[in-house]
Amino acid sequence: MDVRQLDELKRWFEAYSSSYIGSDDYVNSHLQMKREHTWRTCGEILHLASEISLDGNETRIAEAVALLHDIGRFPQVASYRTFNDARSINHCALGIQVLRQEGVLESLDEKEKVWVETAVAHHGQISLPENLNGQALLFLKLIRDADKLDIFQIVIQRYRSYQEDPGGILLELPDEPQVSPEVLEAILKGKPIDYGRMRTLNDFKLCQIGWVYDMNFPASLEKLQSGNILDEMFTFLPQTPEITEVRSKIRSYIDTRLNN
Repeated sequence: MDVRQLDELKRWFEAYSSSYIGSDDYVNSHLQMKREHTWRTCGEILHLASEISLDGNETRIAEAVALLHDIGRFPQVASYRTFNDARSINHCALGIQVLRQEGVLESLDEKEKVWVETAVAHHGQISLPENLNGQALLFLKLIRDADKLDIFQIVIQRYRSYQEDPGGILLELPDEPQVSPEVLEAILKGKPIDYGRMRTLNDFKLCQIGWVYDMNFPASLEKLQSGNILDEMFTFLPQTPEITEVRSKIRSYIDTRLNN
C-alpha cells in the first residue's frame, strides 16, 4: 500500500461516514462519536506500529485497518439507532459488506486486501480466531489492541459523566451493587467473559477490565499502566474484597507480562 492509496481511503472514509448525517440529532451525535473514535484509533495503532518497528508499508496497512475497522457502525446506527450488535446486526460483518459493495479495497494487492478484510471481520470477536497466522494475525492483533485502548478512554469519560449526573446517561444494564458470580469467576481465571452473562453495570465494567487479558502487545499494557487507566476503572466499582482480589490479579498479570 502506498501513500496515495492510503490517502484515497481517508477521503473515502470522510465522504462515506458523512453521508449518513441527516436530521436525526441522536444518530448524528453517535455518527460523530464513531468518526472521532476512528481517528483516535488510527493514532493508537500508529503508536503500536512504531513500538514494534513496523516498516512503512506495514504501518500504512495498519492505519488503513484502523480507519476501516468500524465502518459498519455507520449504517448500523443509522438503521437501528444502536451500537448493540445483539439488538441489531453484527457491525463487523456489515463492515465487510460495505467494503465489498463500495469496492473500497480494489486498488490494493490481493494479500493486502485479505489482511484488511480479516482484521475488520474479526476485530470485534470475543477472542482471536485459532486459524490465523502471519500478517493477517499481526494486523488483527494490532486493531484489537488499538480499538480497546481508545474505548477505555471513552468509557472512563462516560462513567465520570454518569457519576456527576446519573440521569444524564442512558445505561443498558441496571446500576446495582452486585457482581454476577460467573463474571467474577471468569475474570479471576483470566477467561473471556460471555456478554450474555452480564446482568449489571458492574458486570460490564469487569468485562471491560478483563480486556487486559486480550491485549497482545507489551506496548498496549504499558500504555494502560502509564495512563492509570485500569486504576481509574476500578474506582467505578464497589470496593469489596472480591473487587480487591480482581485488582490484585490484574496487577500481577500485567507485571508478569511486562517483566517477561
